[in-house]
Amino acid sequence: MWEGSIALPFLLETKVVILEHDEEGVRERSLTLFAARARRAMKLCGEVNIRITSSREMRELNRRFRKKNTPTDVLSFPSNIPKLAGDIAISAEIAAANAAALGHSAETELKVLILHGLLHLAGYDHESDDGEMRAQEAKLREALKLPVGLIERTHNNASKRLVTSPRKSVARAGRRR
Repeated sequence: MWEGSIALPFLLETKVVILEHDEEGVRERSLTLFAARARRAMKLCGEVNIRITSSREMRELNRRFRKKNTPTDVLSFPSNIPKLAGDIAISAEIAAANAAALGHSAETELKVLILHGLLHLAGYDHESDDGEMRAQEAKLREALKLPVGLIERTHNNASKRLVTSPRKSVARAGRRR
């Protein structure tokens, strides 16, 4: 079986999942296929690039784009370029720590973070949409068979034992479908 980082991009439109930071039990192909399935489920058009990286790089991105000098779990960068939905950056270290605290695999936690990032690329913003993103995340999470999502963790106060709370999109390009 082929285990490349690009899985049928002409069909899946999830161009690249890059694992810059290795986590045991995490497979690029599995994350690529999940991202494509989630993107189709929410009818998000365009390519998506996902970078799984270190907390150090996430701190740098967060400082550069959000003026916050702390690492974060997930950042989304919506695009205004046709055929490109945008980019998502995820901290492998934070994902692994949260997965351990919640009792599921790092790969499962990365999928939760990918879903959250994709919702931001679709134009949702949990900080200003009166629960619309939370409802959509819960619906998709159930359809995609994922455990509790980021927004629910915060609302249920379950995130106190987690490394970080949900993060908003870097840019607020509202392209809901």
